[in-house]
Amino acid sequence: MRVFLAGATGVIGIRLLPLLVSAGHEVAGMTRTPEKTTQIAALGATPVVCDVFDAVTLLETVKAFRPDLVMHQLTDLPDKRDEIAGYAERNNRIRTEGTRSLLAAAGAAGARRFLAQSIAWVPPGNGEAVAEHERQVLDVGGVVVRYGQLFGSGTYYLDDLPPPPRIHADDAARRTMGLLDAQSGTVVLCEE
Repeated sequence: MRVFLAGATGVIGIRLLPLLVSAGHEVAGMTRTPEKTTQIAALGATPVVCDVFDAVTLLETVKAFRPDLVMHQLTDLPDKRDEIAGYAERNNRIRTEGTRSLLAAAGAAGARRFLAQSIAWVPPGNGEAVAEHERQVLDVGGVVVRYGQLFGSGTYYLDDLPPPPRIHADDAARRTMGLLDAQSGTVVLCEE
């Protein structure tokens, strides 16, 4: 399967790349940071530098790759947990405008499947953007994956556990692999 992974260097995306490649998929890993292309290539994927808010370039890039599946693992979050509130508007833009652009590109490229990251809790004051994001994905027959709060290497919770719902980032990536052929709908991935 040809997989276009937007957010390839994020917490889940960077874990998905080697899993997808080792399963025999041909993967394009999208990042907006040129310095991260070496890391994507080292994991066996084709690096793509593109900003989801540059709709024209995104459309051309996704069409050129001709994916079977477009996977939306994009977020816009700070490096420090105590700065999350200050990034709410930016992350909401990814969920709304970014999702719209990625869905349009996937449709124009003829991708048969679309899978998108979401969250398994309602963030204070930001529930509308999450609901719009999920509605857009479900309206085109996509799969919404609601992850619990991530913990492990590269997350806000390296040495402690977040409150439930939660899931280890490695487990989140592993379990996402089982959803590549899932029927349209919402799937919650949390610790059991």
